[in-house]
Amino acid sequence: MDDDTHTAAAAAAGSDATEAGTDTAAAVGAGPLAGFTVGVTAARRADDLIALLRRRGATVLHAPALRIVPLADDGELLAATRRLLASPPDAVVATTAIGFRGWIEAADGWGIGEELLGRLRAAELLARGPKVKGAIRAAGLVEAWSPQSESLAEVLDRMLAAGVAGRRIAIQLHGEPLPGFVEALRDGGADVVVVPVYRWMPPEDPGPLDRLLDALVGGGIDAVSFTSAPAAASLLSRAEQRGLAEPVLAALRGQVLPACVGPVTAVPLQAHGIDTVQPERFRLGPLVQLLCQELPGRARVLPVAGHRLEIRGHAVLVDAGLRPVPPAGMALLRALARRPGWVVSRADLLRALPGSGRDEHAVETAMARLRGALGAANLIQTVVKRGYRLALDAGDCTPER
Repeated sequence: MDDDTHTAAAAAAGSDATEAGTDTAAAVGAGPLAGFTVGVTAARRADDLIALLRRRGATVLHAPALRIVPLADDGELLAATRRLLASPPDAVVATTAIGFRGWIEAADGWGIGEELLGRLRAAELLARGPKVKGAIRAAGLVEAWSPQSESLAEVLDRMLAAGVAGRRIAIQLHGEPLPGFVEALRDGGADVVVVPVYRWMPPEDPGPLDRLLDALVGGGIDAVSFTSAPAAASLLSRAEQRGLAEPVLAALRGQVLPACVGPVTAVPLQAHGIDTVQPERFRLGPLVQLLCQELPGRARVLPVAGHRLEIRGHAVLVDAGLRPVPPAGMALLRALARRPGWVVSRADLLRALPGSGRDEHAVETAMARLRGALGAANLIQTVVKRGYRLALDAGDCTPER
């Protein structure tokens, strides 16, 4: 089940989340996502998701991976609707609430809304889940049946068991085809009419998506949220077009957490060997809750000089205080944290700095800024003529494996 299929408006009203760019949360204290950067690929209801993430302290990089063809301009939807008016369906499968409502509203705009409702009223209406049932009833219609599981597979099993040979069946799609579902009905002898509500297209401006891909490859993203399978496929397609397929796949298989709203959304990623996390309930709220559990669980926590250091994506929690750290400083800190309490040479630290060249003075400059950002100079010790080390509390000098 997809985003964009099941994105309930869960965010607080009045959110000022924007459509583009990176926005850093000014966290009061440290929220569960403070110090982490999350990429948002959603096109629809992105504001809701961004608001939920920001309220929990995350920095958000919004890169819509898709754009939606406006219903009023969608010739394919109009053509499919006219086919059903000309030859009424025996059964109609409604897969999403927003899609069903959009279809009725588009038909009203074309002046054929009442005629469409008449055809639907005479047909057997099957609703995938409770939200779709609500949309059907709001239109003055009554569903014939709906599965408790919200599973299209259960809808298909029921229809095939009852027999579909010779029946004309309309299926309201939402953003992507359902080839297995449609083919099974056709193999059973049904005449299937697909109703393509909310078709996805690549974004008109690929700039934000390109910036997200660059951040993925450059280590500037901690997690990417996917709320529809087409968005995931679009991101991977754009990476391939730019020659970034392998580094993007490597990032999503490694340091970046891919979080999907449900199993259908995850399919394009899993086809490339990418493991994803998914909430038990396929909604935005549970997706954000899952990120709030997973990302802090990935953070490195160390007892240093009597303080608790939690190393997050672009910031450090020193005890309970959030300390933003510049990229060069984070690179040094991560290099020191890989061998906590051990001396790391300037040469090794220089290699960890992004684009630093050969001048070890760059290490000293970045180290001074790191100490300033952390707010406590004694967290990192200088070992004369050897390098630097984290002042790990006694008994905790275990290198990271």
